[in-house]
Amino acid sequence: MRFSALTALLCLCALWSSAAQAQRAETVETDVSTRQIAIESNFSGARLVVFGTVTNSRQTAPESGVYDLAVVIRGPEQPAVLRRKSRVLGIWINTRSRIYQNVPGYYAILSTRPIEEITDKKILTKYGIGFDNILVERDTPDDPFRDAIIRIRQKDGLYRHSDTGVAFIGKSLFRATVDLPANVPVGEYWTDVFVFREGKLLSHSSTTIDLRKEGFERFVFNAAFEKPLLYGIAAVLVAILAGLAASAIFRKD
Repeated sequence: MRFSALTALLCLCALWSSAAQAQRAETVETDVSTRQIAIESNFSGARLVVFGTVTNSRQTAPESGVYDLAVVIRGPEQPAVLRRKSRVLGIWINTRSRIYQNVPGYYAILSTRPIEEITDKKILTKYGIGFDNILVERDTPDDPFRDAIIRIRQKDGLYRHSDTGVAFIGKSLFRATVDLPANVPVGEYWTDVFVFREGKLLSHSSTTIDLRKEGFERFVFNAAFEKPLLYGIAAVLVAILAGLAASAIFRKD
């Protein structure tokens, strides 16, 4: 009887200890400055703020450096075709091509320090953190086609990175700011925040953002994709009318 009571007491103590440890475990809670961004005719870009807190933080000050953060903003994903030209008999022609599936139209990576110093390559590849760790399903480390996608989209301002783009503003509060360019594609975006301590991933949080056209641009966009035949006919009629009007205006006597 005493043995059973002692066993039950030990089990209760173990459960209480596990619950206490779970309550003390660090987790991340995040949000963004806006969940919807409207793109109209005067759209010249937008600034997105990602902020959050590390619950049960062990830091005593923002500069303690106990945690490392990585923020990834990506989307929408679409197939991409790359072609390489070569000179054959004095003529430049496409000789090689590569099709990638689920290529982010926009990708930004911000962190508290260079991501290679935060954790190991395996975790970075698993979660697609950093330029070198996206589009790697069938690639070799030095795939020229993947490098070309990244280089072209960096030039267009669609792929960005900052090794100091995330900062703690309190012992648990953090903030990151990223600018979306005017040519950012329309669609659904994902914001992922990763918290590390001594190279170990502690917690991960994800938030979605919707970029969509509004006003007349939205009407034209929806018409082009939902009623392509009528849109095509209307475009041809507008072009004919514009041509006739220009001819009438500039007609010589």
